[in-house]
Amino acid sequence: MAKRRSILQGSAAGLAAALAGFGINPALAQEMGKVAGRSDKPLKAAFSNAGLQATWCAQGKQAAEYWGKLFNVEVTWFDGELAAQKQRAAIDNMASQKWDFAAIQAFGIGTLTAPVNKMIDAGIPVIDMDTLIAPLDGINVHSFLAPDNEFMGSSVTQALVDAINGEGTMIMTQGALGHTGAQGRARGFESVVKKFPKIQVLDTQPADWDVTKVARIWETLLTKYPKISAAYFHNDDMALAAYNVMKAHNRTEILIGGCDAMPPALAAVTDGRMHATVRNPSCRIHGGAIVAGVAAVVAGEKTGQGGIPKNIITDGPVVTKANAPGMMWMETHFLI
Repeated sequence: MAKRRSILQGSAAGLAAALAGFGINPALAQEMGKVAGRSDKPLKAAFSNAGLQATWCAQGKQAAEYWGKLFNVEVTWFDGELAAQKQRAAIDNMASQKWDFAAIQAFGIGTLTAPVNKMIDAGIPVIDMDTLIAPLDGINVHSFLAPDNEFMGSSVTQALVDAINGEGTMIMTQGALGHTGAQGRARGFESVVKKFPKIQVLDTQPADWDVTKVARIWETLLTKYPKISAAYFHNDDMALAAYNVMKAHNRTEILIGGCDAMPPALAAVTDGRMHATVRNPSCRIHGGAIVAGVAAVVAGEKTGQGGIPKNIITDGPVVTKANAPGMMWMETHFLI
């Protein structure tokens, strides 16, 4: 690991050598090294995501800082603190300063439009991560890197439905309702359960990614409903927080599915506490934002034809016991 880092931190040629080490054709690796080469001069980038209390966001920060070192980018973090007003204050602060580029995951759509537009108007490339800052036809972000959230919601829900043979009771615990990722995951859940008339959905209330709120909600749900077949959560943190409540009430027969495939969830899938999760690739998204920002500044890469697409899908797979160890390795190395 240390050797790989020292190679990558050297030059575009070093990056090409590392890519070749991953089994990529040497000629292709050399060309990729040129295209994705690090900046000769240090760049300054501002990053923000929804809130570092969430493990997905914390992992994304680590990934951005790791890829930043590889590409000679100093990353300054503005924590969203899982609150729209707090993130808005942080982004207002960000917009008052000069950056080579910025990358932002909004806690809620439409909450950051004004300060982001201020940065864009100042010529700062802004990369949108994971959830829409505003509809793409209404804001000139450099690119939007995000998973297919409907796929994430539908794939895990389908895994749960298959496990209960298409009948029983289900609950969906949502993230923040203003988060476009959560909106997509909810649509994915609904697209599956509507096909199964023998499934009754008992509750779909949001918990805003807050594990304390999840615990309160699930104390009530377990008292109210003596039979719950399966539960889908919009992220793994909420799923595991609910599992702890289920365990305290001796209700661990409830099958659990989550999103993000974070290391604690990978362990839970492996030992059977969770049935399935799906990877929302925080490393690919945050690291990709570093690469996109460097390309915009150093190579002058524009948005659109011949440059970076406006919208890039960054999907990861559904994770079960079979592929959890490989997913853990890739996350450890900030690859997905």
